Formats: sequence, structure tokens, C-alpha cells
Amino acid sequence: MRAYHISGSNQAAALVELPTPEPGPDQIRIDIKACGLNFADLLMQKGTYQDTPEVPFTLGMEVAGVVNAIGSNVHQVSIGDRIAVYSGQGGLAEQGVFDANRSVPLPDAMSFEDAAAFQIAYGTSHMALDHRARLQPGETLLVTGAAGGVGLSAVAIGKLLGARVIAHARGQDKLAVAKAAGADHLIEDSEDLRARVKELGGADVVYDAIGGDVFKAAFRATNPEGRLLPIGFAGGDVPQIPANHLLVKNLTVIGFYIGGYLSFRPEVVRNSFETLIGWYLEGKVKPHISHVLPLDRVAEGMQLLKDRKSTGKVVITP
Repeated sequence: MRAYHISGSNQAAALVELPTPEPGPDQIRIDIKACGLNFADLLMQKGTYQDTPEVPFTLGMEVAGVVNAIGSNVHQVSIGDRIAVYSGQGGLAEQGVFDANRSVPLPDAMSFEDAAAFQIAYGTSHMALDHRARLQPGETLLVTGAAGGVGLSAVAIGKLLGARVIAHARGQDKLAVAKAAGADHLIEDSEDLRARVKELGGADVVYDAIGGDVFKAAFRATNPEGRLLPIGFAGGDVPQIPANHLLVKNLTVIGFYIGGYLSFRPEVVRNSFETLIGWYLEGKVKPHISHVLPLDRVAEGMQLLKDRKSTGKVVITP
């Protein structure tokens, strides 16, 4: 089978031929129909992601497909089932073996492409805003990087939770995508973020996927008793948070990493996905996919993420 694989230390990812893997007792094997790309895939290629697997490994963190083999201990999944898996790795291949307890059944009404674009972005935003930040109806939510995968999902979920949403993004085309997802106010990256947010009454919750100076500006525009979620650092710089400002304004900075929940509270992830799939079936959420590419164009898809030329998600269809 073909796979987008990192074979060893200091080696670049490449499309290679690998033996078809066999599932262990608690695993399933699937024909992979779609795999969503994530900014974390770029970090894994450099070895700088907090959860980078040991080499060798195949990239691809979230997949959807059809089960074609099951391990001897697996009873909740059957051959032929349509499923999605938050895999963490192994998704950019024609077939993959994954732990059965990470799989979620897919309704027939959900396409494989939507399922592969859905799990990390919408799961991250839903759990971060609802489970961690406890976003309330009527509060103001600021989303930075609002046209990216997680940012765009945060705009949509913020609106579903009853918030007033301020979207920050680079360029009018991206802001238009955020507006279509439900954003109430738009701020272009070239504008003074702190001043514009304060003009709009400040932010009660900040969902920041950029880091660096953007986080610093958002931090200074947060209302007393506000909550800040540093979701990612696409800008490259991890911000240092002044504790004295937290004290004076009674602010809370909330850590959140969806992958961590798979090890200590996996039921929270499963419950979140079930809620989100229900919303999808009701027509309340739908992933925005700007590019669908075949497996032999993975490098092109990665470059789209790196250059910030995509909106929503890039999906690979092996």
C-alpha cells in the first residue's frame, strides 16, 4: 500500500510503498477514504509537535473509511462498518490499523470527506468552548485565525452556544468565510486588534490559534473575569503570559489539548463527537473544506497549510 511516511530521523516525509498492516487483538484495519490535514502534521514533520510519534511513522491524524479487518478482542465494530478515527498518526495511507476504542460510527448521511474534516477541528472547538471555557449565551467570543480549520469551527460553535462572535483573520476573503460561518464582527489582521476588540466591548472568551503578538493583543482586550484559550501557535511564537495582569484583571488562562483527553478522559471526547454528529445531522454544523486532493498531492496540501492559503480544512482522499 502507499503511505506518506517518515522513515527515519532527519528524513523528509515521502510517498512510499509499505506492507499492508495486520490488526492486533484490540485493533481494526480500515480502507481509508479520507484524511484531514492539520497544522500539527507540519510540526510532526519537523519533530516539534508535543505528541510526535517515534520514527518511523505515517502522518495523518484523523481519518474516515470502511472496516476491512478486526482483531480478536473487537466486538463493537464489524467488517464493512463506516467509521471515523481520531488516529493521531497513520491516516495518510491507503489502509491503516487503529485502536478500536478510538473509532466512532458514521451515519450514512455524513460523507467520508466531512468526517475526516470534522473530528479535530470541531472536537477541539466544542470541548474547548463548552467543556473547558464554559462559554455562556450572550458572552463575547474572540476567535483569532478564524478562517483556519479550528478557527472556523470555533466561530460556528460559538454561535451555536449563543455567543456574540468577533472573527480575526488575514484578508477579506478569509473574513468572508468567517462571516458565512456566523461571525458577528470582523477584524482584518492589519488592524489594531486590541483597539478594535475594545471598541466592540472587549472579549469574555478568547480562542487563539495564532500566538505571538496576536495573543498579546487579545489578552489586553479581554474583559475582567475573561477566559483565554491558547489553542495553537500558527504564528510561530509561544506567548509568555504576565501573571500580574492575570491577578489585576481576574483573568483565567485555560490549557486544552484534545489528544490528552484520549488518555485520561476518553468519554469526554466520545460524548463531544456524538453531540457534534447530532448537530451535523440536524444541519447546524458542516465542515468547510477548501481543497480535496489525492494521496500523491499530499505535499501540495501541506504547503497550502504552511502558506495559509487554505480555508477551513484540506482533505486527502487515498
